[in-house]
Amino acid sequence: MYWMEFFTVALIHLLAVASPGPDFAVVVRESVAHGRRIGMFCASGVGTAIFLHVAYSLLGIGLIVSQSIVLFNALKWLAAAYLLYIGIKALRAKPAAPSAGQNQVPLAARTSRGAFVAGFVTNGLNPKATLFFLSLFTVVINPHTPLLVQGVYGVYLAGATALWFCLVAMLFSQQRVRDGFARMGHWFDRLMGAVLVGLGIKLAFTELK
Repeated sequence: MYWMEFFTVALIHLLAVASPGPDFAVVVRESVAHGRRIGMFCASGVGTAIFLHVAYSLLGIGLIVSQSIVLFNALKWLAAAYLLYIGIKALRAKPAAPSAGQNQVPLAARTSRGAFVAGFVTNGLNPKATLFFLSLFTVVINPHTPLLVQGVYGVYLAGATALWFCLVAMLFSQQRVRDGFARMGHWFDRLMGAVLVGLGIKLAFTELK
């Protein structure tokens, strides 16, 4: 009975999640700099944050945020500040010491928990994700669809998001890919830092429509 609605939700989500954004940039950076395991934890954090968006969409909190310029701007500035923070840290990356192994310092400096939190916060604070899920649960999904069914949709959205970014992490953590990026060394970190700073600035100037 709800297969057509589910197919529509899945298609819209696929188009949205495949579009490069802060989540993609963070997962790629973590995967290239720290390897597959850390990249997968970051991807899991992004996927887990979807439950947060689904929860407030079902509770109607997303509607309140979308109608309040103050709340929307607070969320927007928090997200922008976080992206600027991790972006500036990446911009300050220094060349590795010649005697040090390429991956020794990054792997020692990054924890699974840190990678998970980075993915979760990046997605969870994104106000564009707030508006996307609000639209999804108020326009695409029929308000009369039982909450249990909508909850199942939410579980799918979280799982599909985590799976997509795990695939991204697997691709960019391949040794051949990492070796290619390693030739640029700290310049790759700086490039990704510039991307994150740019996304943060763009997000900061996002207007509530």
